[in-house]
Amino acid sequence: MRLWKKLLSVPVAIGLLGGCDALREQAPGTLRVRDARLVAAATGPRLEVDLDCRFNGPISDALEHGIPITLNMGLTADGGRGTLSNRRQVELRYFPLTRRYQLRDSASGELRSFPASAYLTDALASLRLPLPRGFADLPPGTRLRLEIGLDHAALPGALRLPAMLEPAWRLEAPEYAWTVTAG
Repeated sequence: MRLWKKLLSVPVAIGLLGGCDALREQAPGTLRVRDARLVAAATGPRLEVDLDCRFNGPISDALEHGIPITLNMGLTADGGRGTLSNRRQVELRYFPLTRRYQLRDSASGELRSFPASAYLTDALASLRLPLPRGFADLPPGTRLRLEIGLDHAALPGALRLPAMLEPAWRLEAPEYAWTVTAG
């Protein structure tokens, strides 16, 4: 009897290992800042970001099943006024019953709704985020850095460990930096 159990467990183990290899072969999604700039608006300073965000298998599947995907964003300004920083989260959600996608900025509370995922992707390509007044009129030469990445801690408990271990869940943009110029 024990011999049969051992023989049956070999195909199961091979199948599990094969499944793990399939997960490792999935390419991570892409997240890249194409452009970022500070804009002086009538309501105060604003960060405009052109974000290229493409989700892969497990991240896309999670979103399509109603699991929120949260991006951490951090803007830091180093210059004549010292160091300023602004941290926020941008939450992406899909509601299967209403078939609506949402984008929510944690800092301003602004909520935008879309009928299709393509519109959500377009909204990420033209993010406009209000900033604190301290970012208004930064002196020329101030260095700005923008960091964006997936917030694994915001995922439901059952997905946190796979998200930390599986390469297919890695979604982090290289740091984007620029300098304020006169004008």
